[in-house]
Amino acid sequence: MQTKPRLSFAQIWNMSFGFLGIQMGFALQNANASRILQIFGADVEELSWFWIVAPVTGMIVQPIIGHYSDKTWTKLGRRRPYFLGGAILASIGLILMPQAGLFVAILPALWVGAGFLMIMDASFNIAMEPFRALVADKLPNDQTTLGFSIQTVLIGIGAVIGSWLPWAITNWFGVANTAEPGQVPPSLIYSFIGGAIVLITTILITVTTTKEYSPEETAAFENLQKEIEEEKKERKGFSQILNDIRSMPTTMKQLGVVQFFSWFALFGMWVFSTPAIAHHIWGLPIDDNSSQGYQDAGDWVGIIFGVYNLVSAIYAFALPAIAKKIGKKKTHSLSLAIGGVGLISMYFAPNQYWLIASMIGVGIAWASILAMPYAILASSIPLKKMGIYMGLFNFFIVLPQIINALIGGPIVKNFYGGNAMYAIVMSGVVMILAAFTLRFVKENN
Repeated sequence: MQTKPRLSFAQIWNMSFGFLGIQMGFALQNANASRILQIFGADVEELSWFWIVAPVTGMIVQPIIGHYSDKTWTKLGRRRPYFLGGAILASIGLILMPQAGLFVAILPALWVGAGFLMIMDASFNIAMEPFRALVADKLPNDQTTLGFSIQTVLIGIGAVIGSWLPWAITNWFGVANTAEPGQVPPSLIYSFIGGAIVLITTILITVTTTKEYSPEETAAFENLQKEIEEEKKERKGFSQILNDIRSMPTTMKQLGVVQFFSWFALFGMWVFSTPAIAHHIWGLPIDDNSSQGYQDAGDWVGIIFGVYNLVSAIYAFALPAIAKKIGKKKTHSLSLAIGGVGLISMYFAPNQYWLIASMIGVGIAWASILAMPYAILASSIPLKKMGIYMGLFNFFIVLPQIINALIGGPIVKNFYGGNAMYAIVMSGVVMILAAFTLRFVKENN
């Protein structure tokens, strides 16, 4: 049996470079989608319902993409066609979502904006899932933590740029961050167009610099030729996906619980940070979504989201060393606990600058969430099933977001009196719970 060759740092970097563009677009969405939807007329308690389209599309798309990317062999390889196609679609969504007002003759801007949010997130999922599988495809087991950590670094860099871009365009280039009621500020429109350009460019760099292993090479690495021949006789399509669900590795199921609580917390932070900070820190009325103060609060959300992504990029460099010292599970558990404390501390911040300290803790958790579960999981999945299982693992990411989307808004309205900051505090509590559940994960070494 052959072993996969070790890759250089530059090769691993280029292999994951497209993630920078994906995350730049993802950060623009996370920091500004609620703001844009409120501009188009959404109430604070409705925000999570509009966001539900994102995890629902991810739940549908990622296992299908994972399954078919396992079976795809083209001139571009097995994974690259998917993140190239996903990048093109995501770029279209980025350009058109903040300009949904152009389509008011067809549908209300709010519904058009929500539709482009769905297209954008589905496309991010198409592009994102094969990147996870590509790392596991290409790297030997002792380099997987490094591979996922480099992805996290690139994710952090892209997210910092995406999060800070609206603020930078306003403060460095003098582009207005306000507009007439119901209109998206020009600074946001230009930021989303810039995100689309960077997304396409970075994906093309990965596509043109990375070579994937052929089916024969893949078979040789794990002596899979017999299994591949037998696989030709197996059930195909949807029935095979169901069979793979039933055969899910135990470690994957246990990690699923951790992922559930982690992403429930993250979703609450993404959806409710802008209204929470506008009300709790800026002191604005709950129904204010168009004043200068509200736009300034929205820009500041982008700044602090950039902070947590910058911290995650830096912390990701330390993850392999920390994991080697105390183990992957303990590294992830400690990081999640720090993130939970960071979220809870936002309630006690006396002004917007203290939120930077809160986001340092969130950044530590975010880096670990993006790397450590996949590093733990990679050694528990058969190579020939890497794409489908990485896709199925996404269930444990999107399901908590769907649940939060359904119950988060009504809870804010009926139990928190419209004060979204309490939803942020609850997110912190849930993230600490995620840290606790790691003790039940059995790691396959």
